[in-house]
Amino acid sequence: MNRVFFLGPQRFRPTLVATLDRIGVEGTVAAITAGWQEREQEVGELQDHIHRELINLRLYERAEEVFAEDAELRDAVHERQQWLREEQSLYRRRLAHTLNAAREVMTLDGRDRFVREHRQAAIRAVRTLDRQHLTRVRRIHAEFEERMKPSRRPAVAAQREQLQEVIGAASAVAIAGGHVAVLLNRLRLFGFAQLLADRVVVAWSAGAMALTGRVILFHDRPPQGAGDAEVLDAGLGLVDGIIALPHARRRLDLDDPVRVALMARRFSPDLPALLDVGSEFVYDGSWRPGESARKLSRRGGVVEFKHS
Repeated sequence: MNRVFFLGPQRFRPTLVATLDRIGVEGTVAAITAGWQEREQEVGELQDHIHRELINLRLYERAEEVFAEDAELRDAVHERQQWLREEQSLYRRRLAHTLNAAREVMTLDGRDRFVREHRQAAIRAVRTLDRQHLTRVRRIHAEFEERMKPSRRPAVAAQREQLQEVIGAASAVAIAGGHVAVLLNRLRLFGFAQLLADRVVVAWSAGAMALTGRVILFHDRPPQGAGDAEVLDAGLGLVDGIIALPHARRRLDLDDPVRVALMARRFSPDLPALLDVGSEFVYDGSWRPGESARKLSRRGGVVEFKHS
């Protein structure tokens, strides 16, 4: 069974070393920073912070080596990403209208029975759209896996063998943030759903998002766009029952009870976990609170997460 720790952002107030100390990790930490892309090798600050030996798994660089060796796989990955982008665009068009309708009904006085029924129906419509989109995304991935069988291709298999050896000798795996789609694609390419089985994993920001069953993009006040939270992709599914919301205080309008309640109900029964600075959520078969663990409430506010 995995022991997984989701932390808040680590850039300005790192808490990783405190978590490693508390859970008794004394040996080597294998680090995944593929979400940083070309900056993947810049792990000096992370190394200094943890006071332990750190081995950079170099997933971004390893993937580039695979694509240089296996052009057929590289082209197939690019084709899959184009299909995913087209699916996301169509889903996003439908989502805007469905969410607007839900928000409008959510503002009405819910004491009336008919209003409550329409509110529930509006939320169900959003949930149905999300579920259908995720089903199509998973089908795109399944078709790619069936056609290309990446784990059996020599370039991937050789890298995976090396990764398995390093991870097997490490005391824990730390997964940083960055570009979540890039990170998730590299994790998926090398089969990390299996490589991380029964390991101690500490993740934050995009690293936490990638480990869940579904990756949610969100920003209530973006520089451009509608600010609609959307399902981006199926995650690795290493842990379930949670929606990872990094930088929630900055990205969500937590003073808007309608938006908060809609988001909490839309992704129910998953735990809408606010991964803000200093926060920690712990998984050891079920989710329980660590430091400063807060979640979105179905009533439209932010509440302390308590283990049931």
